[in-house]
Amino acid sequence: MDVGAWLQELGLERYERSFRENEIDARSLPHLTAEDLKELGVTLVGHRRLLLDAIAALGKAQPVTAAPERTDTQEQQPARSPKGEAERRQLTVLFCDLVGSTALAARLDPEDMGAIIRAYHSRSTDVIRSWGGHVAKYMGDGILSYFGFPQAHEDDVERAIRAGLALIHSVAGLRTPFDEPVGARVGISTGLVVVGELIGEGAAQEESVVGETPNLAARLQALAQPNAVVIGPTTHQLASGFFEYADLGSHELQGFSGPIRAWQVIGTTRTESRFEAAHEAGLTPFVGREQEISLLMDRWRYATEGEGQVVLISADAGMGKSRITQTLREHLAGEQHTRLRYQCSPHHRNSTLYPIIDQLERAAGIEPQDATDSTLDKLETVLAQSATNVAGVVPLLAALLSVPSGTRYPPVDLSTPRQKERLLEVLVDQVAGLAAHRPVLFIFEDAHWIDPTSLELLDQIVDRVQKLRVLVVVTFRPEFAPP
Repeated sequence: MDVGAWLQELGLERYERSFRENEIDARSLPHLTAEDLKELGVTLVGHRRLLLDAIAALGKAQPVTAAPERTDTQEQQPARSPKGEAERRQLTVLFCDLVGSTALAARLDPEDMGAIIRAYHSRSTDVIRSWGGHVAKYMGDGILSYFGFPQAHEDDVERAIRAGLALIHSVAGLRTPFDEPVGARVGISTGLVVVGELIGEGAAQEESVVGETPNLAARLQALAQPNAVVIGPTTHQLASGFFEYADLGSHELQGFSGPIRAWQVIGTTRTESRFEAAHEAGLTPFVGREQEISLLMDRWRYATEGEGQVVLISADAGMGKSRITQTLREHLAGEQHTRLRYQCSPHHRNSTLYPIIDQLERAAGIEPQDATDSTLDKLETVLAQSATNVAGVVPLLAALLSVPSGTRYPPVDLSTPRQKERLLEVLVDQVAGLAAHRPVLFIFEDAHWIDPTSLELLDQIVDRVQKLRVLVVVTFRPEFAPP
């Protein structure tokens, strides 16, 4: 489900940015309350009423268990190891615990406490599964989950951290009968384990994980403050470029011979590409691929002379697609040109125009904490580089970014289909406007994760590029079939 499109249909697209930043998707949407909507910035009573009625209607139209936005986690689970057979794997373990559960249990009626635990288990499980994790065990108010077993993903470490951040936000929405907030702590560790051996019988049967990784996750959870995510050294090393951290220093942890360094995850970082985030520590010297680089430079010369070019780079994961585009950028470092870089995300396949929104916010320097007037100022500045009628396009792009135009611009008075059509026209014209001043290097990475509307935009740019000073470079894996 595309929550942004749903908000647009209600005429409430101004809240799309807030919903997106708080990771409201099809799974969490049916559970929103009036208080949740207030926290999301829906201050007008009429708008809250509209949203609550639409959520209720949505619940009648489809089950609450509708698939989350990240559809790649819905892949068929692979066959597990034969019964009783264990295997070595690198596993990321997430351990979550309810804050102050003992004190709560002492003050609350057992039925009330049971209701809180059930709601906490339900919310946490939904979040963990939506990010591709596997809930292995409930231990009272503790939850043990695995990322990398039984199904592995190339970005399991990143998924686990994102799940942890989403989990503490989701649990923070719970309240006790005394209207007190409920919190959670999360610890995450990554390492080699032996996993899969069946132990116990009947309902007590489970697949064991042997190694220090689960123990470290539990110890790190104990270090965390309420509503915080704490990670260990290997997890930090593998995902250092994707998040912002606070260094908690080294700690002596029970059961470990030496001090363990820990970090608290503050939030996500904003980088141009997943490649840069994954190689924050630096790159080894580039060797080979002379033919590919030569071809790209040849195409660039055609583009600078006004004969736009499109180059597709297809290869399996890890074969060097992004490294080739990075090397092309280095070759062009001394030339006057404009670079536009768009990064598709495996976690936003169904988020309308996600790579375009991300690039526009980066180009304009827009931050989540910016006031509306400041955001509009930044948007006007970046659009002035390409648009001849800034006042005519700002309202459309402000709506795309879920920024209210206030009294500075009239609201967009177009039907949803016409607004989408006009928005795509404006985005294509933006590229053409930039190319009129200097050649444009247009890099679109990981198109195998592209959302349908962004693909439609890319098609329109490709159709028009022949007469522009633009080199379009699109990278993707073989499973993506370009039109």
